Amino acid sequence: MEINYINPPSLCPTYGWTHVATVSGGKTIYISGQVSVNERGEVVGKGDMRAQTEQTFRNIERALAAAGATFRDVVKTNLYVVGLKPEHVPIIREIRARYIAAEHPPVSTLVGISALVGPDWMIEIEAVAVIAER
Repeated sequence: MEINYINPPSLCPTYGWTHVATVSGGKTIYISGQVSVNERGEVVGKGDMRAQTEQTFRNIERALAAAGATFRDVVKTNLYVVGLKPEHVPIIREIRARYIAAEHPPVSTLVGISALVGPDWMIEIEAVAVIAER
């Protein structure tokens, strides 16, 4: 399996994400959008962006582990934030940096939205990972 991370000089600089990732071979894993709920389905960190982001990344970590992967295998993330404000971005980046490898960050999209399905959910993150076939 080969993964190439590409940041063409003709595109803007990146800060914790990559413009292009190509993958050949391997097994692709799609992680459904994860939110800030615990194993009992209870919201963690109601009204707290930092707590919700942390719980959401922990949930993705658990989903990846269930498929035999880690964050090092993630090639794409989509982040959806209710009422995204500039002050949310450093919080998200700080927590994301604890999970995502700085040397090869995944292709990523961050989108501000008006609502998620759960009224207390502030952030939802989905991921795509690729691991070597076993």
